[in-house]
Amino acid sequence: MRQAVSMVSLLGFRLQALSSALGRPLSCTQDVLRRTPLYDFHLAHGGKMVAFAGWSLPVQYRDSHVDSHLHTRRHCSLFDVSHMLQTKILGRDRVMLMESLVVGDIAELRPNQEKVRELQNQGRDVGLEVVHNALLALQGPTAAQVLQAGVADDLRKLPFMTSAVMEVFGVSGCRVTRCGYTGEDGVEISVPAVGAVHLATALLENSEVKLAGLAARDSLRLEAGLCLYGNDIDEHTTPVEGSLSWTLGKRRRAVMDFPGAKIIVPQLKDKVQRRRVGLMCEGAPMRAHSAILNMEGTMIGMVTSGCPSPCLKKNVAMGYVPWEYSRPGTTLLVEVRRKQQMAVVSKMPFVPTHYYILK
Repeated sequence: MRQAVSMVSLLGFRLQALSSALGRPLSCTQDVLRRTPLYDFHLAHGGKMVAFAGWSLPVQYRDSHVDSHLHTRRHCSLFDVSHMLQTKILGRDRVMLMESLVVGDIAELRPNQEKVRELQNQGRDVGLEVVHNALLALQGPTAAQVLQAGVADDLRKLPFMTSAVMEVFGVSGCRVTRCGYTGEDGVEISVPAVGAVHLATALLENSEVKLAGLAARDSLRLEAGLCLYGNDIDEHTTPVEGSLSWTLGKRRRAVMDFPGAKIIVPQLKDKVQRRRVGLMCEGAPMRAHSAILNMEGTMIGMVTSGCPSPCLKKNVAMGYVPWEYSRPGTTLLVEVRRKQQMAVVSKMPFVPTHYYILK
């Protein structure tokens, strides 16, 4: 077992723009789209396939989006997230490469081949290898119980954001990481492509498990207050603005050797100009690009993600507002369908998270 290199699931950095719920319609055109090893499996199980970030992926199955969402919160669901890139970082200088790209001591590495070449040209020992595995996410309160039946390792010893290589339901060479993008306990399983259908079929034999698609994945992560890269954060957002200061490694704050340190470290001590906040309202749901206004009617920000919450029966969203409007309980206005309605700044996550943390 080792500390997982990737924090993608917690922050949602790997997921690209999603769905009409985010103001970007999902196309049903399937021409020249990449397919995961589970494509035919999805069709056989009633998956409604849509174009997403260059891939053909299921947005939902025979169950409704809301049913899939609630099943994940109460039991567990299986998601195909094989569109997300998996990499291995090789060489003595692999940590140097990582820390030239991220702010934390242990954080996600997104592919940046030019940086690899730059360090190699400096005589550094570093390399990047793409892993062509499928990636399955089993998420929900009964996920560990379901998975334990198919592994010899004791999952009680695998806490949040750690991983181990093990055989899973007869498929060897799987890397199981205790993480996810729903706020629930769960795992992501990197599985050799040839074993992906076998593993998915084995998991579905347990009545606790149902398939879930992109629609449920988006509403689950939003209830959990997790960011969608390209909507809620991007390369122009600092961790402090994005309410992600916890990603900044303590050592690296002190030595200020990470990208953007001269801007980010002072923000930790002073008031930033804008901040990502949670919003709740009743009435019409808030969507990406909805204007946020103060009570005088002046536009002060923009919603970046929003949807009705199946668990709370209210509308939830996140967006950016000036620091002085970021306090929980602050009443604001949002413009939805050309009409203004009341919204309240709310703490995130909107629903309690259930990550498996060893005490």
